[in-house]
Amino acid sequence: MAVKLGVAALAAGATITGALAQDKPAPFDDPGDVKIALVRYLSTGDFFQAYLSGVERQAEALGVDLRVFDSRQDAALQADMVDQAIALGVDGIVVQHGLTESMTEAVQRAVDAGIKVVAFDVNVENDAVPQVEQSDQLLAQLALEQAIKDNGESFTAGYVYVPGIAPLDRRDEKWREFKDKYSGINEVAQFGTLDNPIANSVANQASAVLRANPTINVMFAPYDEFAKGVKIAVDEAGLNNDIKIYSADVSSADIQAMREDDSAWVATAATNPAVVGEVSVRALAMLLAGEDPGQSVIVPPTLITRDMLMDLDIQNMEQLSAKLPQFAHADVAVPAWMPLPER
Repeated sequence: MAVKLGVAALAAGATITGALAQDKPAPFDDPGDVKIALVRYLSTGDFFQAYLSGVERQAEALGVDLRVFDSRQDAALQADMVDQAIALGVDGIVVQHGLTESMTEAVQRAVDAGIKVVAFDVNVENDAVPQVEQSDQLLAQLALEQAIKDNGESFTAGYVYVPGIAPLDRRDEKWREFKDKYSGINEVAQFGTLDNPIANSVANQASAVLRANPTINVMFAPYDEFAKGVKIAVDEAGLNNDIKIYSADVSSADIQAMREDDSAWVATAATNPAVVGEVSVRALAMLLAGEDPGQSVIVPPTLITRDMLMDLDIQNMEQLSAKLPQFAHADVAVPAWMPLPER
C-alpha cells in the first residue's frame, strides 16, 4: 500500500512538474535548444567578474546554452564578436558595455538577422533593444549627496572621468548638475583612463594630480576601479586622513579597501553586479518569449558607507547581501514563469 501511494505521489509530482514545464512559453519549453551570447567590452575588475557570474547563473537556471565573447576593451573586436555570434546562429545577445559608434551598426545587423538584443550600459541607439541600467544618475546622486553630507557644500575636488562610456557619461551628467547646484564645489582637476590595469593606470595619474593640487579634499571617482587607483595614490602620499573618496560600484575587494584603518574611501553607491547580470539575461529571455521587459530596465542602487560596513561588520559581498536584503535581489524582469537562480 505504501509503495502504491509512493508511486501515485511520484506520478502526481511528475504531472505537476510537467504542467509547470508546459507553462513556460516557447522557446523555454525546450530551453536546451536556445543559444544566447554575452558580448563584453569591459571585463577587468571584480564588478565584471560578478556580473559574468550573474549572467551564468541565470542562464543555467533557464537551461540555455550561453556563449561568452570578451573583447577586452577592443571596440572593433567587440563589433566583430557580435558578427561571430550572428554567424553561430544565437537566438539572443546581451551586449555589455562598449562604444556607441562601434556597436550601433553591429547591433543593427543582429536585429536585422532576427536576433533579440539587450544592452547593458551601452547606448546602441536602437528602439528594438532594451537598455539594462543601474540608474547611473541615481548612483552618482547617492554618492554625491553623501559627499555633501560629509563635507558641506564647499570643497575642492578631483574628478575621475573617461567620456564615451555610457554609464560614465550618465554619472557625469549628475556631477555637472551638482556643481551647478552647489557653487562651492571647486573642481580643480579632471583625469582618467581605461588603460589596463585600470586601477594602477589611474593611480599614476592621481599621484601627479595630488602633487599639483595639494588643496584637494574630495575625490569623486564614480567607478570602483577608478576609486581603487585614487586610493593607491592617496595612501602613497600619506593623505588618507585629508581626502575622502566617493565612488560607484562595489566588490568584496572594494569592501576590504573601505574597511582598512583610516581608509580615505568612505562611500560608494552600487547595485549588486551579479544581480544586474541576472536581470540582463531575464530581460533577454522575456524578449525571446515575446514579452516586453520595457525599454529601460532599471536595477535600483544602494548607498554603502564605510561606517555602515564597520557597524554591521560586513567584510564581503555575501555578507553585504545577507545584511542588506535590498542588495541581494532585484524584483525586476521576473514574470511568473521565469526560473530564478538558487540562493
